[in-house]
Amino acid sequence: MHDVTEGTDPVYCPFSSEALPDKFLWGVATSAFQLEGSPYADWTSWDEILSEKPDVTDHYNLYKKDLALLKDIGVNAYRFSLEWSRIQPRENVWDDDAIAHYQDIIDILKSDNIEPMVTLHHFTHPLWFIKKYPWHEDASVEKFLIFAEKIVSRLKGVRYWITFNEPYVLILGGYFEGCTPPGLRNVQLGVKALENILACHGKVYDIIHSKASDAMAKPMVSVAHNMAALAPWNKWNPLDKLLSKIAKYFYNHSLLDAFITGSLSVKFPFKKAVKIPVPIKGKLDFLGVNYYTRIHMRFNPFKKMGVELRHRDIDGYGLTDMGWEIHPHGLAKVLRYSSKLNVPLIITENGIATRDDQRKIKFMKRHIDVLEKCIKDGINVRGFFYWSLIDNYEWLQGLDARFGLYKVDFDTLKRKPTNAAAYYSYLIKSMDFS
Repeated sequence: MHDVTEGTDPVYCPFSSEALPDKFLWGVATSAFQLEGSPYADWTSWDEILSEKPDVTDHYNLYKKDLALLKDIGVNAYRFSLEWSRIQPRENVWDDDAIAHYQDIIDILKSDNIEPMVTLHHFTHPLWFIKKYPWHEDASVEKFLIFAEKIVSRLKGVRYWITFNEPYVLILGGYFEGCTPPGLRNVQLGVKALENILACHGKVYDIIHSKASDAMAKPMVSVAHNMAALAPWNKWNPLDKLLSKIAKYFYNHSLLDAFITGSLSVKFPFKKAVKIPVPIKGKLDFLGVNYYTRIHMRFNPFKKMGVELRHRDIDGYGLTDMGWEIHPHGLAKVLRYSSKLNVPLIITENGIATRDDQRKIKFMKRHIDVLEKCIKDGINVRGFFYWSLIDNYEWLQGLDARFGLYKVDFDTLKRKPTNAAAYYSYLIKSMDFS
């Protein structure tokens, strides 16, 4: 049994992934639902703000203008997701126009020499899926694979694929806290759901490698794994220290070990650890890392699982508008650990919610300074994607979390560049990570 309270380094994994191209991927990341909404998605009826702004930024209609912003910044890569509920609004109904819409995005990117990175699943589901086949049901695997196979067979010009965005966040919100669809509070069902999601990843990985349309270029497939710097509230408190070690292993490290061993080790506070076989051993061409913040953990017997989570401004950089601690050094920690996978790393999300352009610039500079040092230290990081291109809907936060390099006036839908957009453009031109 893997000891989750001691040691942090997994063994090296014998991946046979070929190296990424010499060019460093400078990009921005978005998610379809957060920009365009969907009348057929589970989240549409979940958050009241979406009844007032169902089209959010109206990106579905304004996408050509938004994609032109990428050229203005000077990025060479763009990560975006497909809104499954638009493509398959009912169980046995496919919308070819929706598929053609996303193909047009790819074609525009390719014509502008911008590398598309496509996310198949970014939190949202068709309403029919979440009602009939939620992830803890085994039938969910088959239903998602039908969708994935259809997409991989139809879309042309995609080399980089993300199967799932932040699967652990999906499970924690949907099954542990019950604050996101399907709105359950059942840890056992949550673990089963995670098992099915990882099974999907393994099978979709095989589908992409066998059916991807671009035979000339080897597909690059990953997940986007949210990783946080996790620390005890009080370093002298043995319970706080124990909780942070257990959480760090589960949240940050257990998925990486599963890619190495084909076994997912699950350990919760004051519970016996269990191992679950998952068919994902070696099925990773790079690792997508989403990093935002540090979280402090405190033992509290009155909280679920005895855990209380807090953000503290220890570094003196302040908290974001969402109350998250700004902790750039944590990026180095998660990249250093992730490098043990022995596959290239791409930072698939990093950004700040703030209305203050200068804070956004400082956040970006501090994190890219850390990134530069990691690369100089020999960590194989091959890309950085800022979150996000434009302001968007933020899960459970509405329209107030301003992550965008471009501001959005949600009344007029006008886009306006922040000073951070110009600064990011300057960084891309001035830095050479090749």
